[in-house]
Amino acid sequence: MFEANKPRNKAAGALQIAELIYHNAARSVRQGHNNALMAIVMNMAQTVIFTLAFYAMFQLLGMRSAPIRGDYMVFIMSGVFLYMSHIKTMGAVRAAGNALGPMMLHAPMNTFVTILSAMLSTLYTQTITMVLILFIYDTVFAPGAIASIHEPAKAYGMLLVAWGSGAAVGMVFMAAAPWAPVPVGMVTTIYARANMIASGKMFAANMLPPKMLAMFDWNPLFHAIDQARGYAFLNYWPRNSSLEYVLWVMVTLVMVGLMLEFYTRRNISVSWGARR
Repeated sequence: MFEANKPRNKAAGALQIAELIYHNAARSVRQGHNNALMAIVMNMAQTVIFTLAFYAMFQLLGMRSAPIRGDYMVFIMSGVFLYMSHIKTMGAVRAAGNALGPMMLHAPMNTFVTILSAMLSTLYTQTITMVLILFIYDTVFAPGAIASIHEPAKAYGMLLVAWGSGAAVGMVFMAAAPWAPVPVGMVTTIYARANMIASGKMFAANMLPPKMLAMFDWNPLFHAIDQARGYAFLNYWPRNSSLEYVLWVMVTLVMVGLMLEFYTRRNISVSWGARR
């Protein structure tokens, strides 16, 4: 009755972990709403509101056309989709791997499962949201908008880069949170709010003067969005951003997050939660 159910071989163990990740990812999708469909609809509504807000702001500023030759709304949405994917994944991973959480008391649950589940659930939600919004825009408002995207597969690859970099940032925040929950929470909020501007989704990097470019090129999301626009628009070549920079930052943050998470897991105490 109290014996642990151990898999007989490595294949069975991998299948058990995959099943656990699947069920935990499905649970993560339903965290915002009991109905998974409504959770996606709510995410769509949030993304549409962001897009319309930037559209209205551009209109007020007198920017009635995209700085890149092509569809105006595709320019805006290319930034919003990657921003939402990055920030949503960062927040989900930041909240997923709490070693003091009640789910961690049940074998074979571990932080790897919760982190990967949070990442996959966010990617699923953001991908479905993006596809539905683009389909509605192409069908109702601008027929041919999707066909005008130069290299859609590579543009989606940049969304995966933004998703992965968001997870890497979230891992660092997650591992540091038990040591200083209030400061880490504040830094997480500041990072998300700062990326409203620092992500560069409102302008094209090629149009920035060197002084302004220096204010943004530290941000991996800035590079991912600019590279995505290079694949989305035929007449835009991103010369002020680098995909390699994003990948190196991602790998570095993942390694830092893993080391810090390992150290935290070895030293964490349930009494910390009691004190907070």
